[in-house]
Amino acid sequence: MTRKEKEELVAKLSDAFSQANALVICDFKGMTVPEIEAFRKIAYEAELGARVVKNTLAQIAFGNAGIEGLTLEETNMAVWGEDPIATAKAVAKFAKENDKFVIKGGAIDKQAVDAAKIEEYSKLAGREELLGMLLSVWTAPLRNLAAGLDNLAKKKEEEAA
Repeated sequence: MTRKEKEELVAKLSDAFSQANALVICDFKGMTVPEIEAFRKIAYEAELGARVVKNTLAQIAFGNAGIEGLTLEETNMAVWGEDPIATAKAVAKFAKENDKFVIKGGAIDKQAVDAAKIEEYSKLAGREELLGMLLSVWTAPLRNLAAGLDNLAKKKEEEAA
């Protein structure tokens, strides 16, 4: 890789990391190419970025993006996304299915976090789940009113018969 290519890569990663609200660093040592490609497909479908990164280039990109306290060792894949919960869920789900894919840590809202924190985020309700709960709460009074009116109408029919 030439110096110019490295500079372009650092610029792309810096931009991606600065726009992301979640960044997860994973170890993929021992995974086959088809397994890595399977994860990349999952990441693409979840609208996440995923890239195997050289540690020194990633460290420079972290600094440019304002992410501090995140150190890299050995092999690493960076996974980033806009929604911290969706990012954590996608990574944690794949990690459960593939024991060679290990979450090392990451950053949420530019703050370094450990693997346990990423796991905690993966267990939270996602945006769609929260919207569903909110919709259920909003429609509950109307459902209860409709059920009450239906029961009242049935009671009136029984009395009339």
